[in-house]
Amino acid sequence: MSLPLVRPSRPPFALNFSLAAVVYTAAVEPPACSGPPLRLLAILEAYSITGPAKNLLEFARLAPAFGIHTTIATFTRDSAPTLFTETARSLGVPVELIPERGPLDSSVPHSLHALAQRLQPHIIQSHAVKSHFLARRAALPSLAPWVAFHHGYTWPDLKARFYNQFDRWSLPAAPKVLTVSQPFRDELISRGVPTSRIEIVHNAIRLDWGASQPDAAARLRAQLNIAPDKKVILIVGRLSREKDHLSLLRAVHQLPAALAPHLLIVGDGPERPRIEELIGQLNLSSSVTLAGHQNSAEPFYAIADLAVLSSLSEGSPNALLEAMVTSVPAVATSVGGIPEIVTHDESALLVQPRDVAALSAAMTRILSDPDLARRLVTRAQSLIRERHTPEARVSRLAGIYRALLGA
Repeated sequence: MSLPLVRPSRPPFALNFSLAAVVYTAAVEPPACSGPPLRLLAILEAYSITGPAKNLLEFARLAPAFGIHTTIATFTRDSAPTLFTETARSLGVPVELIPERGPLDSSVPHSLHALAQRLQPHIIQSHAVKSHFLARRAALPSLAPWVAFHHGYTWPDLKARFYNQFDRWSLPAAPKVLTVSQPFRDELISRGVPTSRIEIVHNAIRLDWGASQPDAAARLRAQLNIAPDKKVILIVGRLSREKDHLSLLRAVHQLPAALAPHLLIVGDGPERPRIEELIGQLNLSSSVTLAGHQNSAEPFYAIADLAVLSSLSEGSPNALLEAMVTSVPAVATSVGGIPEIVTHDESALLVQPRDVAALSAAMTRILSDPDLARRLVTRAQSLIRERHTPEARVSRLAGIYRALLGA
């Protein structure tokens, strides 16, 4: 069945300035650094600005003020520039491309080992299952202390679930494993990672993230054909099962008719056909927009009255931090690291996963109670300033790295 959904062939909203200039421009007050400069090699597979990529780029931008200079190694099958590599280079961050012919290219570990020998980093950092596996397979821990960043797992299919099991071999060999929530820490322990090697470091976000042009909201509403007075519910993230968009659609279907909000779904992924099918079954075609993958979600928060995370699993979700810093009240499921970031009825409304009725009731409360919405965003912004600035995160990581080298 064909549904009248928005399917832009390009992003429906374009800023009039470069991504690098917008996403990473906050001024930094350099701290007093002790000790020699530290060379860091970060290994990450990324093509767009994913959550891990965003945090790595922000770290690399700020780290020189903390005495750390970062080189990023990423994988390529055609050497074509990507949004990730272009953004990194625009920030002045060196990028090394590791050619690969396929997912099991035996030359990749040799190339990684040769790169590390050439760069002679003080610290080697890996992100996600593939990079962890290759770091150990390439014997990189023999060249420098290895720090593995665990961001959690996605499970779109059996193949991904199989690859996730590689961490059972890779991560126990890392002298330091950093993750983003207590539940993820517990999961790592169950996979054989020694407790003493694990530390929790939450994600961060710039205080000026989401600043937009004065007419950004009006132009975006016009491009998406959303009326100026229509309430907008926003969900940002990959369309995969762990994000549970289906429960959100059912909860939107249960909202009071008087509210009649518009649901804006930003992201793409393997769950899109099931989402489209349910939209048709619930007769929500006129009140849901699938905006697809976007290089940046920043402009969408400018038109949002409510942000929702309906996830079954989360770590330290960037989408929640984005809502908090842009003064958009949030409803989220009480999973993963979310309760470590916000408190129910103080800085967000939390519900149990898959509880459609509770999710619908929480959305109704915020959309119909402006005082509640203001109270939640006021506290949420305070938490961002207190706990989630990029400078604080870089300072924490710098301390971990130098302690590891000292040990």
